[in-house]
Amino acid sequence: MALTVLMLMRVRNLFAVIVLFGIYSFLMATVLVALDAVDVAMTEAAVGAGVSTVLLLGALHLCKSREAKPAHRPWLPLAVALSTGLVLVYGAMGLPDFADPLSPIHAHVVPRYLQNEVQVPNVVTAVLASFRGYDTLGETTVVFTAGAGIIALLRRRKKVENDRKDRV
Repeated sequence: MALTVLMLMRVRNLFAVIVLFGIYSFLMATVLVALDAVDVAMTEAAVGAGVSTVLLLGALHLCKSREAKPAHRPWLPLAVALSTGLVLVYGAMGLPDFADPLSPIHAHVVPRYLQNEVQVPNVVTAVLASFRGYDTLGETTVVFTAGAGIIALLRRRKKVENDRKDRV
């Protein structure tokens, strides 16, 4: 994954960037499978590598194929990204150990899920359908909005091309 990110930083061809983004997404899905989060891995593979790649290719169809070189060195964005990363690492140092049975999530949240307040026989289904319902609705809204935006851009370009043909 780190190699893919380093390649993403160096490549200027936008088609290659989209392909590398898809590869990174599949690698992330593999990591999620290794962490026993198969449902999240399937979502990452479908949305991250599948739908996003198609939408980005549609957007690339409307753009030039090479990224323009920046006019100056991007020191401010680099400083913001590095400081954000350092804050995240500092915050992660206070987290409990991975799979610690005495961590707060296992003491407070898991028993609530296992009580199964929503009367669904499967715990995973109960969590996804009830407790994460708004999250899923938000993800669906983001994907729909991105798709609608790409369709609007493609229709606009087609209309402009037809107007040019009519003028000729």
